[in-house]
Amino acid sequence: EAAEAAAGGFCAAAGALWIYPTNWPVRGYQLRMAGAALLANTLVCLPTGLGKTFVAAVVMYNFYRWFPSGKVLFLAPTKPLVAQQMEACARLMGIPGRHMAEMTGGTQVLSRRELWAAKRVFFLTPQVMVNDLSRGTCPAVEVKCLVIDEAHKALGNHAYCQVVKELSKYTNQFRILALSATPGSDTKAVQQVISNLLIAKIELCSEDSPEIQPYSHERRVEKIVVPLGEELVEIQNAYIRVLETFAGRLIKIGVLARRDIPSLTKYQIILARDQFRKNPSSQNAGIQQGTIEGDFALCISLYHGYELLLQMGLRSLFIYLCGIMDGSKAPTNTQVPQARLDESLEL
Repeated sequence: EAAEAAAGGFCAAAGALWIYPTNWPVRGYQLRMAGAALLANTLVCLPTGLGKTFVAAVVMYNFYRWFPSGKVLFLAPTKPLVAQQMEACARLMGIPGRHMAEMTGGTQVLSRRELWAAKRVFFLTPQVMVNDLSRGTCPAVEVKCLVIDEAHKALGNHAYCQVVKELSKYTNQFRILALSATPGSDTKAVQQVISNLLIAKIELCSEDSPEIQPYSHERRVEKIVVPLGEELVEIQNAYIRVLETFAGRLIKIGVLARRDIPSLTKYQIILARDQFRKNPSSQNAGIQQGTIEGDFALCISLYHGYELLLQMGLRSLFIYLCGIMDGSKAPTNTQVPQARLDESLEL
């Protein structure tokens, strides 16, 4: 017992081996990934549907065995995912239900305190974890394994980053397993995830990896275009009239190419503005540059709203326009005169 305490609760007898379930079909890449994740903080990247949760369940079960008094955590960003992952892990590895707990924002603080004391395997949202760490409700030093689902979200000051930072203040004796189908949009984002989650090893299989081909299913993509509907078409037409008023000014003085105004995009207007800044036309000498910049800024904001209307719906456009009106959403880095904003919003 003294040796076990010195090793942070590690049970040497249980830790002499690790268990991998053979009552499920053994896939080589899952076996390799699980083995790696036991020994180092690992980012597992697998396409959707190819068994990231299985790898997590294996790793969690072994830490559950190795540290009889330790806590094993699975963090997922939403309540439905928390419930789904708890059910899957219980089914895959058979951890007794009496040792598991699900905790979300709907779980009362007092109940969570009791669960932290009584249970060993937890499925919860990162926000709950951050709150319980800050309150001292979560026994941080007892955490031995932390699984993070949708790990690509671990950017900036996301709750995932806060959890790892807070845990590290209490102990460095815990393993991190991060799961993601899409680790990042570029190398900079991936590096942020790696740094924020203290990752030491990456296990990656892409959709083209030979070892996953026997388990991949051919996907058929069907594009379904949903019409806007009569009400939205009316609003779209009214909005186009607003765009014509303000984009028309830029077209009239020759700083924006003449084209079908509804087909213009925010990006095209930004490019036109950049071109204007590089080569301000002498024929516009009578017009203050600030006025033209203001029209560009206003058009960029209006076209962003137009994209919201077509892609997200009327509610998103309404929230965006309200944000401009109350000043919480600045149109762009360029100051737009309030009178011009009022004019566009009135239209």
